[in-house]
Amino acid sequence: MESTFSSPAEAALQREAGSAGLRTPLDELDRVYELERVVGFVRDLGCLRVALQFPDQLLGDAGAVAARLEEATGSKMFILGDTAYGSCCVDVLGAEQAGAQALVHFGPACLSPPARPLPVAFVLGQRSVALELCAKAFEAQNPDPTAPVVLLSEPACAHALEALATLLRPRYLDLLVSSPALPLPAGSLNPNPEPLERFGRRFPLAPGRCLEEYGAFYVGGSEAISDPDLDPDLSRLLLGWAPGQPFSSCCPDTGRTQDEGVRAGRLRARRRYLVERARDARVVGLLAGTLGVARHQEALAHLRNLTQAAGKRSYVLALGRPTPAKLANFPEVDVFVLLACPLGTLAPQPSGSFFRPVLAPCELEAACNPAWPPPGLAPHLTHYADLLPGSPFHVPLPPPDSELWDAPDVSLITGDLRPPPAWKPSDDPGCSALTPKPQLELAESSPAGECGRSPLPSEPFPPVQLIQPQPPPSAASFLSSRSWKGLQPRLGQTPVTGAVSGRRGIAIAYEDEGNS
Repeated sequence: MESTFSSPAEAALQREAGSAGLRTPLDELDRVYELERVVGFVRDLGCLRVALQFPDQLLGDAGAVAARLEEATGSKMFILGDTAYGSCCVDVLGAEQAGAQALVHFGPACLSPPARPLPVAFVLGQRSVALELCAKAFEAQNPDPTAPVVLLSEPACAHALEALATLLRPRYLDLLVSSPALPLPAGSLNPNPEPLERFGRRFPLAPGRCLEEYGAFYVGGSEAISDPDLDPDLSRLLLGWAPGQPFSSCCPDTGRTQDEGVRAGRLRARRRYLVERARDARVVGLLAGTLGVARHQEALAHLRNLTQAAGKRSYVLALGRPTPAKLANFPEVDVFVLLACPLGTLAPQPSGSFFRPVLAPCELEAACNPAWPPPGLAPHLTHYADLLPGSPFHVPLPPPDSELWDAPDVSLITGDLRPPPAWKPSDDPGCSALTPKPQLELAESSPAGECGRSPLPSEPFPPVQLIQPQPPPSAASFLSSRSWKGLQPRLGQTPVTGAVSGRRGIAIAYEDEGNS
C-alpha cells in the first residue's frame, strides 16, 4: 500500500540533490540539438528573449545548450524544465511568465497546436538508424511488393525515413512516407493538395486513396524497454490504425522486427473494458490535464454536456499531473477522464496503481453518446479535438426524443440492465409523474390516462406505481456518509488561550527530544 499511494521512506534518503550531469559530449551538441537551425530561427524572428523547453531526461544538457545559443544569437535564454503537465506539450504559460517572444521545444513532442499564438521551433532529435538492417527487416515483413505500406517512425527517427524509402522504392511500388506534422513557417504556402494530418503526422496520400488501405511499418523503440506498451506514441498508432491492416515495428539499432497485431488487440480490449466502466459509472471526474493545448476549454464543456445528457454527475478537477495519491482523495468518483494531449492521455499508467480507472475522452464519448458507432466500426480518436464540432469524426448527441436514449443496455461487467440515461419530460403541465433517475425505487405517478399514457382500468387495480431511478449522489451527500470528514474547526467550542512557544528543530530531531 505504501508504494501505491506514497513514496517509500528510503527514497528520500537515497535521492541525489542537484541537476543531472551533462549527457551529450560537447562536440556533439551542435548536431544532436540542431543548434544551427535554432540560431537561424531566433535570428529570423529577431527575438531578444527565448524560452528553451527540455524534458527531464535532457535537462543535463540544458545549461550548455543555452550558453551556446546566447553566445551565437545575443538573446537571453530561459530554461523551462518543470512543466505543470506533460513535457511533450508546448509550455506556453511558462514562456509567457518569462516574457519570452518565442519558444524552442527539445525532445519528444505531441505537436498539438498551442492555445495561444507563439512562434515555436521543435527539435525532435536525430537518433541513428541502421538503414540496411531496417530495409532487410521491411522486406522480411512485407514479401508482397504491390501491398500498400506506410513508413512510420518515432519522432527522433523521422529524419531517416526518406533514406529508407530510397532503398525500398526500386522494389516496392506503393510506398508512403509519413513526416511529423511540424507547424509551417510563417508566410509559407500550404502544399496543394494538402496532406492528411493524423496521429501528429502528415500523410501525402494520392487523390482517391485513404489511409485505411495501408499497412504500417514503424521504426522506433528499443529492446531495452521491458514493456513496449509504455510507449504512448506507438500506442496511439496501434489504437488508431485500421484493425484489418498489418502493423509491424522495427528497432532502429538492430533491425529486429515484431508483429504488433497481438499488442494492438490487447490495447483495444483494454479500451473496450474502460468504455464499459464508464457506462456503469454514476460520478465522473474530469481531470484538466492541459492548459496549453488549443480548444481545451471547449473540450471540457463538451465532456460536461456529455455526462449531463447521459444522466451522470461530473466534477472538474485541476490537479496537475495525475498520481494515485491525488486521485485517491476522491473515492466518490467512479471513473476519471483525463483531458490532455494524445500522448498525455496514453501516458504510462502502472497496472493497479490508480484507485479508479483513468479514461481518454474518446472512451467517455463512446460510453455516453448513444449515436456513437459500435466497437469495430468507430475509430479510436486519441485527440479530444476530433470529438468537437467541425471535425469529420464529430458525432452530435441525438435529440431528447430519440429512441436511441431508450435502447436497452446490459452491463458486460455486472450483467445488470442499465436504466435509461435521460428522461424526456412531458409537455403536459398537469402531469405529476416523477422523473426517473438512475437507481430504482417506487414512486407514484399521475392517474391513468394522463400524460399521454393509454388509459388503464381503474377497477379493481390500485393506483399505478412506476419504477423510478434516483440521481447520482452528490459530493455533499457522499461526504456526510463518511466516518472521517477532515479536520473540524469547532468554532466557538474551544476556549481562547494565549500563544505559547512551540517545538523547535526539524522533524527528525526536535530540541526537546535529546540525542535519542
